[in-house]
Amino acid sequence: MCGRYAASRRPEDLAGIFEIEKWEPEETLAPDYNVAPTKEVYAVLDRPLKDVDDRRPVRQLRKLKWGLVPSWSKTPEGAARMINARAETVHEKPSYKRAFSSRRCIIPADGYYEWVTGQGERDLEVEGKKKRPRKQPYFVLPADGSVFAMAGLYEFWRDKTLPDDHPQAWWVTCSVITTEAETTPLAVAPAEGPHALADIHPRMPLMLTPDRWDAWLDPARTDPEDLRSLLEPPPAGLMRAYPVSTAVSNVRNNGPELLKELEGPEEGTLF
Repeated sequence: MCGRYAASRRPEDLAGIFEIEKWEPEETLAPDYNVAPTKEVYAVLDRPLKDVDDRRPVRQLRKLKWGLVPSWSKTPEGAARMINARAETVHEKPSYKRAFSSRRCIIPADGYYEWVTGQGERDLEVEGKKKRPRKQPYFVLPADGSVFAMAGLYEFWRDKTLPDDHPQAWWVTCSVITTEAETTPLAVAPAEGPHALADIHPRMPLMLTPDRWDAWLDPARTDPEDLRSLLEPPPAGLMRAYPVSTAVSNVRNNGPELLKELEGPEEGTLF
């Protein structure tokens, strides 16, 4: 799954990486090293501009809220539960299939966090001692330091309790698509701990390599079967993972120190 990630790149940098044609300086977000559900995040999307005669899709960097609200939803209350969409079923699930056909985006990140329960704590659970597991967080990122381009969907939701001119009348929300975690060896693995992403968690965000960006963002591609070919996992051996401080487990903690690589898992969280 993807329940937390880091996003520290400036919009100017993202504009160069993704060939952005339009972004609004007033929508600039501060670097966020502990992005959690319901936060505002950057998303790259191709869409015609409003109030412009030229209806060609324009590549934009937009500020969206993480946690998708389907257009037909009566309330936005379920957004926090809809942060992830499974690649295997996204084309058929009522909450996602319309967005999958025509409202796809890329959610740029430095990498994502995932937690694994320490072996010692798991043994205690097996013995029936019911001690709450202390989980060791790992940071997962492209081994070459490039942007982690997560496949995403976005949706518009109208709050009918507000007038048309109200700034919060329209919600624009998004979800990250996940896939089965890689079982092949990491490009760079920690000396002590997991050697494949599947050792950490059975799911991972679907990373799009640059050769798929244009096709994924193209709103003219609407056939579900055609689009499903873009959901293939990236080539193996592109990722690395390393242990980070359990401070990241508290959403109130936020800073570049959360990305600091530890020499090994913290005491009490041995893999």
